[in-house]
Amino acid sequence: MPRKKALLIGINYFGTDHELNGCINDSENIRNFLVEDRGFSPSSHDMVMMSDNPENQGTPFYPTAANIMAAINWLVTRNQPGDILWLSYSGHGGQIRNDDGDRPSGFDDTICPVDFYENGQITSETLHRAIVSPMNPECRLTILFDCCHSGSACELPYVYRPDENGNVNMVDHIKKGIGLIRAAEGLFEGGFSISKVDDAKMLLGGATDFFNGLHHRQNEDVDEDGLAPEHFEEHWETEGKDVWMFSGCADDQTSADTSIAGAPTGAMSWAFVRTLREYPEQSYVNILQNTREELARKYSQIPQLSCGGRYDLDQPLIL
Repeated sequence: MPRKKALLIGINYFGTDHELNGCINDSENIRNFLVEDRGFSPSSHDMVMMSDNPENQGTPFYPTAANIMAAINWLVTRNQPGDILWLSYSGHGGQIRNDDGDRPSGFDDTICPVDFYENGQITSETLHRAIVSPMNPECRLTILFDCCHSGSACELPYVYRPDENGNVNMVDHIKKGIGLIRAAEGLFEGGFSISKVDDAKMLLGGATDFFNGLHHRQNEDVDEDGLAPEHFEEHWETEGKDVWMFSGCADDQTSADTSIAGAPTGAMSWAFVRTLREYPEQSYVNILQNTREELARKYSQIPQLSCGGRYDLDQPLIL
């Protein structure tokens, strides 16, 4: 019988200037969903929960960069064909300068472990090499990242484009690009600072990504399912790993930390669980469409779907 393994990470950054409210709740809600609805075992042999709750300090369950990388290695190695894997992360996402030249914006997506001030952020390339590359190709991994700038957070080689031509609506595309430029300009009202300059570079990088997209996406190799290749220097498409990733927003967007029914939560995590509890038997593209529809009622973020190959998006979720 196939084994089910899960790694759930939620970081609230308690006591810092970057404190969030709903990330640990996200992990607990997803844990309940996996156990109650999807047949995962809550046993510590099969499910690892990481959070920055004070009681976890000094243990392997405290989400430092080193502990996260060790837990990822546990999740994706020593698995048998047919095993079903889950990885979720709820916390801060960011971007840092990309030196490879394979990102139009000039930035790589990152996630922020609890010790990112001391030990840095974890880049999308690092995550891909740790999560995807070591996987048994006959296992299936589903990833949910509920954080800002998460569209390419694991550098999966194919991404679903929203319309039948594989393009984001051009009017929306231009509006968002202009919005990013205005946001960058607005940062400097009241004076300059190093942090403001860094933030502006990130916003302008996102705008650059948008407008460059107007040139190259028209000729993208989009298949009949709407899958288009990403263009990473490493040619991850040759790995052929069975990985599917739902992310809370596009690379240039932020992801909402909100409150639902009085409880702090991430908007993407809540919408993902809600749509699957309402309609348990859905295809990957149906989940994306229904999650987008749920979020569009209140939020501007647009969830993304990417995968490790040119796979059939109409196949049912295996989880």
